[in-house]
Amino acid sequence: MRPEVRIGVVDSGHDVSGQPPVVARRFALAHAGVLESEAEADALGHGSAVSAAILERAGEARLYVAQVFDGRGVTSALQVAAAIEWLLACQVRVINLSLGLREDRPALREACALAVEAGILLCASSPAQGAPVYPAAYPGVLRVTGDARCLPSQWTWLGTAQADVGACVRSADGRLSGASLGCAALTGHLAAFLQQHPAASNSEIRDWLYGQAHYHGPERRLAP
Repeated sequence: MRPEVRIGVVDSGHDVSGQPPVVARRFALAHAGVLESEAEADALGHGSAVSAAILERAGEARLYVAQVFDGRGVTSALQVAAAIEWLLACQVRVINLSLGLREDRPALREACALAVEAGILLCASSPAQGAPVYPAAYPGVLRVTGDARCLPSQWTWLGTAQADVGACVRSADGRLSGASLGCAALTGHLAAFLQQHPAASNSEIRDWLYGQAHYHGPERRLAP
């Protein structure tokens, strides 16, 4: 029996009817800070798609889902930081952060630094163009975007100012696409690798990603 690989997901929740049981908690803003409670239904469907993308590639992974988005798709650095701290306590190996906040906030920066120091691999989505977002822009975080060239089983080592890695840009049902789905796909590949190599370090994981990438570098488009 292969060892359990624990994967953290910080998002809008999960599909309780269509996915294996997960450990889930909700983190919402309150007057005294962030309130932790029982997870609610995934009103957005985004977190369910992210979880499905991970499990499509690593069906035996154990998901720990931190629900931070409300029904409008809004969250805060405080909520994401609290979610990361909870996942640290859950002893996950990888945390998928298919989100990006425009502002650098101390609480989020410190939570990510704690996770990196603990040896947890943070995978955060980064846009293909434009200003950097957080937590992808923090040191030690693997920056992931979508790459339209990639099939579901492929990824690209980009090594650009925007992102380290790109992966399949669409959800399995084709209804969602973007950097957030690329990030989830890459996390799924990592979970599958860790099921086979549970002792691999983050440095070894990065070497494997580079060595097994289907493409290297961004797509070169010819001028019309």
